[in-house]
Amino acid sequence: MKCKINSLYICVKDMNRAIQFYENFFEQSVTEREDTYSVFDVNGFRYGLFAYLTVNEEHSFGSNCLPSISFENIEILKEKLDDKEICFPLTKIKGNWVAEFVDSEGNHVEVTAPE
Repeated sequence: MKCKINSLYICVKDMNRAIQFYENFFEQSVTEREDTYSVFDVNGFRYGLFAYLTVNEEHSFGSNCLPSISFENIEILKEKLDDKEICFPLTKIKGNWVAEFVDSEGNHVEVTAPE
């Protein structure tokens, strides 16, 4: 069996606020913009934003499923963390630097960079 993961989505309360946050974070414009589901194409990976309230879906926020975004070096990673609420401090784990922050919607996001 061959399997490939091409996308993920996170739940957001305010689509415009979430788009603004991720446009700044990814340093690119949103690829597909809709009220309920918007997408960023990040080097071929679809990072979706789902406005669950627009379809009256219940949702529980948590930290058990984390998007993990890697950067080419520690300097860029530190820049990306500069103005974020940190929920897991920058820590060296094996051959990587790892941290987690809270996005504008309350989701936890992991960021990494090689040692």
